[in-house]
Amino acid sequence: MRIQLSDHFTYKRLLRFVYPSILMMIFTSIYGVVDGLFVSNFAGKIPFAAVNLVMPVLTIMSTLGFMIGTGGSAVVGITLGERDRDRANRYFSMFIYTLIGVGIIVTVICELLLTRLVSLLGADTAMAPYCVLYCRITMISIPMFMLQVAFQTFFNTAEKPKLGLFITVAAGLTNMVLDGILVGIFHWGVAGAAVATVCSEFIGGGIPLIYFSRKNDSLLRLVPARIEWKILGRACFNGSSEMMSSISGSLVTVLYNYQLMRFAGSDGVAAYGAIMYVMFIFLAIFLGFTFGSAPIMSYHYGAGNKDEMKNLLRIAVRILSVFAVAMLSLGEISSGLVTRFFVGYDAELYRMTLHAFRIYSLVFLVSGFNIYASSLFTSLGDGLVSAILSFIRTLVFQVICILLLPVLFGLEGIWWASVAAELMAFAVSAYFVIGKRKKYQYM
Repeated sequence: MRIQLSDHFTYKRLLRFVYPSILMMIFTSIYGVVDGLFVSNFAGKIPFAAVNLVMPVLTIMSTLGFMIGTGGSAVVGITLGERDRDRANRYFSMFIYTLIGVGIIVTVICELLLTRLVSLLGADTAMAPYCVLYCRITMISIPMFMLQVAFQTFFNTAEKPKLGLFITVAAGLTNMVLDGILVGIFHWGVAGAAVATVCSEFIGGGIPLIYFSRKNDSLLRLVPARIEWKILGRACFNGSSEMMSSISGSLVTVLYNYQLMRFAGSDGVAAYGAIMYVMFIFLAIFLGFTFGSAPIMSYHYGAGNKDEMKNLLRIAVRILSVFAVAMLSLGEISSGLVTRFFVGYDAELYRMTLHAFRIYSLVFLVSGFNIYASSLFTSLGDGLVSAILSFIRTLVFQVICILLLPVLFGLEGIWWASVAAELMAFAVSAYFVIGKRKKYQYM
């Protein structure tokens, strides 16, 4: 039986609705991890470090997809809650058309500035050619990657989370198979990994574009639309926290890489890259739950169903608590195995990565709550609070910790920086969620 946004949600119903989003985010993370896994084991640690060095640039370019996807879905979800489906479709179409145009412009600009950008990232003479090669190829599909990211949220708003999961799995399998063939068998190195990524992103962004362009049984469809600047601005502002989170995370990664090059050289960058690949998979569970449940909150906020909003928040907090404990335990137990997959060929690098991974696993205790808190305010149309929470969590506290702790504790301070930053962000998130309870009546 199809679950609708207007339903009353129990634990079972909410998990049934969000599990496709969770699996979708896990698969999105996994096929990024596969690139690193094949490059590290078949091309070596220098190409692996090079891919990790430029990955933040590609992530930053895709952030418009996060912004329009999350901010736009909140606008569309609230409009659907107000029972105006035609207007919701116009807004949805405007967001997608805008994203396509901007994606093309961003790609062209970044292609022209790529060589200078790689130099600014601090790539040495050994890493630079790999950085440029990987970026040149993967930038071809940046507009499609933006669409893929945006559609992940819009599929939930359209009450089609399972279809979104199916398309993401298809894209992920494409990437994995091509990585195995191009990198593992043909030994194309970073070029093979880049080609695999491009093909998968054309599937992930192109198939939803075709689906929503045709008549379908979801709540949304692409229709003729013009730019409504006020609505577009509201969506962008509302989703700016998710964009800021992605941009900040990428900038912080650049800073981490810079500090690690100072304290541990290319081995430090390779170790951090391996950890981040695995962390993406774990954090994808929190992100999938958040993205999957946000349209429900938006709908009931638009419909004025305060009791259901309270019910949703109560259930979400309890589910996130279980996830946090389970993921911390899994991270600690599996640390040796997953580290060996990436860097088991180098004993010293393996020891460094394993030690750092066990420390990083502590972030799972609070990171899910921080992610959900920011998304909660996005779903309610409060872009300002959402942006504040995202900004201080992903940039301010991270920068403070990554600059200060290494001065006090050396390399060990770098590994503990994320844990300290997440704990500080948790305190601020709790302050805002409790402080805004009377205004939005979700508690």
